[in-house]
Amino acid sequence: MDEVEVVVAHSERATLRVGDVFLKVDADQARIDVEVEPMALVPVPTPKVLWRKPPVLAIATVPGTVLGRLGEPSTASSAAWAAAGAAIRKLHDAPLPPWPGRRRRSPDELAAELDGECELLVTSGVLPADLVTRNRQVAEAAIRPWTPVFTHGDLQIEHVLVDGDEVTGIIDRSEAGRGDALFDLATLTLGHEGHLDDVIAGYGTDVDRDVIRAWWSLRSLLGVRWLVEHGFDPSAPGCEVDVLRSRM
Repeated sequence: MDEVEVVVAHSERATLRVGDVFLKVDADQARIDVEVEPMALVPVPTPKVLWRKPPVLAIATVPGTVLGRLGEPSTASSAAWAAAGAAIRKLHDAPLPPWPGRRRRSPDELAAELDGECELLVTSGVLPADLVTRNRQVAEAAIRPWTPVFTHGDLQIEHVLVDGDEVTGIIDRSEAGRGDALFDLATLTLGHEGHLDDVIAGYGTDVDRDVIRAWWSLRSLLGVRWLVEHGFDPSAPGCEVDVLRSRM
């Protein structure tokens, strides 16, 4: 009998693996809806949905291995990183989805969320004030008007699977929707700055590296407190706090 592997578990959702099947348990059915719908719309490899019975979604495993992990050196080739960039470009070139996306939807919303989070980080003592202030300055470059594209919304490095130099799947689309293309590129390369050129080469167009760097700071500032509250360690080597320190 296959063992049950807990892939991730916190108060919002849990993902289990049983053999070749992933079981995603999520009390927020809207989030599951958004995860299922993009699979039929995007021109990139995605997992096959096996069945769905709220609050559980069953999907098949995707062949290949993750592109890398946050806090660890990636063993994937430069060509694999470039292939990831090319796959992301296909996603961004797809027609916009009919839903707006679950994340903030305007520069003003983003600025307000960031300012509130920076204040909490300092007053709660989670991060020192100078670190927050410097990264808030860097993050400013990401707060600007953008042309919405079909974004993944949570394109962490572990959500891209590769086999050799080919992308075999892009998983976990519960945050998919209309958004800033550079947010996806920044999320993928967070903590792996050395592979940014590879990703951009595959993406196939000029991008503003300063905005991507700004998104690294912005995403880390917005994520640190949530990670701590949900049992993760953003202070682990190579993770969010190190990303913030690298801007000093």
